[in-house]
Amino acid sequence: MSIHAHLAISEEIGAALAEHRPIVALESTIITHGMPYPQNLEMAMAVEDVVRENGAIPATIAVLGGKLRVGLGGEVLETLARTGREAAKASRRDLAALLVSGKTAGTTVATTMQIADLVGIRVFATGGIGGVHRGAETTFDISADLRELSQTPVAVVCAGAKSILDIPKTLEVLETNGVPVIGYGTDVFPAFFARTSAYGVDYRLDTPGEVAEVIAAQRELGMPGGLLIAVPIPEKDAIDGAEIEASIAAAVADAEDNGVTRKDLTPYLLNRLFELTGGRSLEANIALVKHNAMVAARIAVALSARN
Repeated sequence: MSIHAHLAISEEIGAALAEHRPIVALESTIITHGMPYPQNLEMAMAVEDVVRENGAIPATIAVLGGKLRVGLGGEVLETLARTGREAAKASRRDLAALLVSGKTAGTTVATTMQIADLVGIRVFATGGIGGVHRGAETTFDISADLRELSQTPVAVVCAGAKSILDIPKTLEVLETNGVPVIGYGTDVFPAFFARTSAYGVDYRLDTPGEVAEVIAAQRELGMPGGLLIAVPIPEKDAIDGAEIEASIAAAVADAEDNGVTRKDLTPYLLNRLFELTGGRSLEANIALVKHNAMVAARIAVALSARN
């Protein structure tokens, strides 16, 4: 039995793949674990609309009914949003067991990349990647997203690493694994809710066409991994760096006090940030995801035009 027996590709996505039209993959843990209902559904629908408005076709990816689903219809999207945290959180290690059990799961950055690559989607938009957690020198808590970026040829458009992470260590691991970090219109690595961090990017590119050229060149060279395209959150939606850092420190301390670790840690910290910022972190998260989707769609269009 081939991998295709486990895939369920929507009619729209199947036609777009056959016709080599631009497609943007979208993850689903942001729907199941990143935001409460109904904001998660509103966000998911708005992000798909942004992709379409910028010339590409959205392919939201999830695990449903024993299948790797690529492209979710409105009714399925709403069911996933209502399921929320009752759904599993699917990383690479979980896929086989989840398919056999027939469970519903949101796909992480790593797993969305994996499934996108299986069907031939080359551009993926998300909020922020996972990375090295603060205190990883003792916990060894490092996201599988970083390993996936080193081995799966999908370009990931994001607002940097999630602010709750250790950014310099995350960048070190990306460098060690040969993953180029591209600043889209910036020389500085963005810090998710904040537009800047204290750390630079590997290369700055300013247009979708330039990014598409690098994606194509990396593929032509036979490079096994992907690219990280870091896009600063729009200035009007950003949160002051010192303010968000103070909230993150408080959230991390709360997680330690409550013994929250491993795959439960990121959802806990994001929810605690929502509480500590009076909901502003959620507003910023939605804004940056939509902005990343716009950039990713334009890159996908430019990449498609080369083929």
